[in-house]
Amino acid sequence: MRNIHIIACGGTIAGRADRATNLTGYTAGVMDIGDLLAAVPAIHDVAAVTGEQLFNIDSSDMTEEKWLALARRTEDAAARDDVDGIVVTHGTDTLEETAYFLNLTVHTCKPVILTGAMRPASALSADGPLNLLEAVQAAKTAEAGKYGVLIAMNGMLCSARFGYKTDTTHVHAFQGRQMGVVGFIQNGEPFFYQQPLRLHTYKSTFFLGDAETLPPVWILYAYVGMSPDLIRAAVSCGVKGLVLAGLGHGKNPSYCESALQQAARAGIIIVRTSRVLGGIVTEGGDGKAFICGDSLTPQQAKILLQLSLLRSDGAAETKRNFAQY
Repeated sequence: MRNIHIIACGGTIAGRADRATNLTGYTAGVMDIGDLLAAVPAIHDVAAVTGEQLFNIDSSDMTEEKWLALARRTEDAAARDDVDGIVVTHGTDTLEETAYFLNLTVHTCKPVILTGAMRPASALSADGPLNLLEAVQAAKTAEAGKYGVLIAMNGMLCSARFGYKTDTTHVHAFQGRQMGVVGFIQNGEPFFYQQPLRLHTYKSTFFLGDAETLPPVWILYAYVGMSPDLIRAAVSCGVKGLVLAGLGHGKNPSYCESALQQAARAGIIIVRTSRVLGGIVTEGGDGKAFICGDSLTPQQAKILLQLSLLRSDGAAETKRNFAQY
């Protein structure tokens, strides 16, 4: 049997409510890894499973410092000869961000699969047990390691590069944006259909070293009436980078342009992304002044920018990173 190691971080999959019909008013991160495994006895017929409890939190309380610890723990587990694949259980609020961070910072050819739940473990038709079982089924498939970190939810396998949460409460919450999903899990077997072309995991050149924190980067959301004071406040707080969740093709209101240019002259690297749910942001028009975020979501662009700043990449190197990752 393949050896799968589970790193538990809490979330709804480990949550409980006061009654089975309560699908929103619950406490996340109540059950531990032992409870999760006990709820899926069939998991031991699929693989030789071990587990550890790294955190037990609501993922809305995830921090960058916890990301660093999780990435190092995941890479350590992947380096073990007695581990063939890793599953990370995680709350869904920030699961897509954690998946992308691991996609850039964990260097392994072994499968790394993130999963969670949209309904607490106490709910009628709780989705967590099946998601966990399918994540282990994916993690025991060596081929899954070729695709970078994957998200296994509701029978689908999403690339960390393209996966994002699309629904607040329903079980079909994770999709692959316009790029589609990497594959599906059916009757316990993963089926793969496409492979991400951008760099990830074993091809990534980002290493955490002994970093204890990540460089401060803020995301600013563009909207009608957006105040330039938001940009000035970020500068005064000492940010090293800004990600603009811009209008349409990454644009900002013209009355904010002067403040953005001042921030750029102060040495702050600015990345343009879009608040739109699809498409890419490429150079053109007023986008020429700053780095364009391609198809990355604002929260993904923040992570890539932070890792670029961590190793002191300049604007030109950072621009290349956004074209490669």
